[in-house]
Amino acid sequence: MKYVGEASHEELATGEHPTRNRVARSILDHGPSTVSDLAGRLGLTQAAVRRHLDALVADSVVEPRDQRVYGSRGRGRPAKVFALTDCGRDAFDQSYDQLAADALRWIAATAGGGERGEAAVAAFARARIAGQSEGYRQAVEAAEPEKRTEALAKALSTDGYAATARSAPNRQGEQLCQHHCPVAHVAEQFPQLCEAETEFFSQLLGTHVQRLATIAHGDGVCTTFIPRATRQTTDHASESTAGRNPA
Repeated sequence: MKYVGEASHEELATGEHPTRNRVARSILDHGPSTVSDLAGRLGLTQAAVRRHLDALVADSVVEPRDQRVYGSRGRGRPAKVFALTDCGRDAFDQSYDQLAADALRWIAATAGGGERGEAAVAAFARARIAGQSEGYRQAVEAAEPEKRTEALAKALSTDGYAATARSAPNRQGEQLCQHHCPVAHVAEQFPQLCEAETEFFSQLLGTHVQRLATIAHGDGVCTTFIPRATRQTTDHASESTAGRNPA
């Protein structure tokens, strides 16, 4: 087993190394973060945060990245952010990724491969979302129209997606951010899982939505743009960009 400083991944995830665990957990819950962000959220000095980040980077739990900037970029270099690696995510989510991927490959092959196989996997992905939908639907329908994205985020967080809702940079809508994805490794091989989820968000919120980024495609956060509009049922299809910012 790989060790994170003096703690194993299991110990990191279960809190046996509490401060370093808090740093990693904060990145999981909030997405790629600067030293300043982490210090503010955790009540630590920036020097202390850097020490823990250095140890986490050395053990491949987090990695530094250039901060993504949406819209106009100001002067100077973007701040450096720290994101969880696949290794770091595994500390919080011990899943049966290989089993799931093998099962989906079997479904695709049994259906005949090619387009038929892809359609079979897509059908499974939609059925999977449908099986989880009732709790999400109840949460959203119980909320005021302007609070429905936030209600969906809370419901997703209950299922381990560490989701938040915030105003989009252009203020013409909202962003639903999922800072953790329990099936990210499988979705990397089978994007139908992401596509079915995006379609479901569109149907649930009653408007078209646009997937800007996904963890499965290497982004730090799954980000879905939801236009600020009257929440009513619509026949518009959801828009997916394969997990990348179309700009």
